[in-house]
Amino acid sequence: MWREGIDDPAVAALRRRLEAIGFAAPPLGHAQSFDAPLARAVAAYQQAAGLPADGIAGARTVARLNRGAGPETAAILVALERMRWMRGHDLNARHVWVNLPEFNARIHENGQEVFQTRVVIGKAAADFETPEFSEAMQYMVVNPRWNVPRSITVREYLPRLQANRHAVGHLDVVDGAGNVIPRDRIDFRQYSAKSFPYRMRQKPSDDNALGQVKFMFPNPWNIYLHDTPTKHLFNQSSRAYSHGCIRVGRPVDLAHELLKGQVESPQAVFAKALQSGRETYLNLRPPMPVHLVYFTAFPDETGQIRRYPDIYGRDARIHAALARTALESGAADE
Repeated sequence: MWREGIDDPAVAALRRRLEAIGFAAPPLGHAQSFDAPLARAVAAYQQAAGLPADGIAGARTVARLNRGAGPETAAILVALERMRWMRGHDLNARHVWVNLPEFNARIHENGQEVFQTRVVIGKAAADFETPEFSEAMQYMVVNPRWNVPRSITVREYLPRLQANRHAVGHLDVVDGAGNVIPRDRIDFRQYSAKSFPYRMRQKPSDDNALGQVKFMFPNPWNIYLHDTPTKHLFNQSSRAYSHGCIRVGRPVDLAHELLKGQVESPQAVFAKALQSGRETYLNLRPPMPVHLVYFTAFPDETGQIRRYPDIYGRDARIHAALARTALESGAADE
């Protein structure tokens, strides 16, 4: 273990190793003296590596330095590949950026963050993972009805209705024309998941699953951002609990920020729509680009690389594909 005040030939090697990976610490005197600049460089490396930043080169720090390229390097390589996919998108323009492994949504404008909020994303299960894509947010819906996705209707609610037709009483059963059908007219037991002809819908209310507002950017997966009455989940450090859509921790503030520059008073416009109690559409002009991305390594505002959990296990597939491409490229060059 090396700490400030120690003289040892190995300290010079430690200094050279740190300098080689971008943590230079020019010595105040002899290179083999563990001085204050070296302690600061060790602490900076420890913070970047996710170790306790105590400035002491102990066994864990030295082992991490000696192991060479590890998971951090792989995560950065994958992040660079994912950023390559973003070519064609103007990331200096005003846009919404949702980094799924970070469980956060931000609005950036002219390269600066102007808003952020915690989010809840899809569960780490095959049918619930939130996809990655870019689209344009065209409008928000205040006091939204919740049109229950068919997958949830037939998988979760139909069995309960077959056992008790009055189950999930907060939801209406509606036909293809949108008419509410009294439950005593339906024999739920005669239908299977495939043949069930009805939809389920929740009226605007305080306990509506979509809360006070949803933010729409039409896409093939029917993914959107929305409010939620389940607020306690935003206190969790890992927030993968939804069926795929993105629940927003500060939905009203997000609505205000999205309307900024489009109306004279975003707060007044939103409040009027909310107080009406009716489902109300507020268009965004121009539409706002939205990027749902998956970066497990990404620089913060200081340039420091931050690491996030690979909650869906997607990085390994991309890293393997990059490795195959490198091997194939090498073979082609021989």
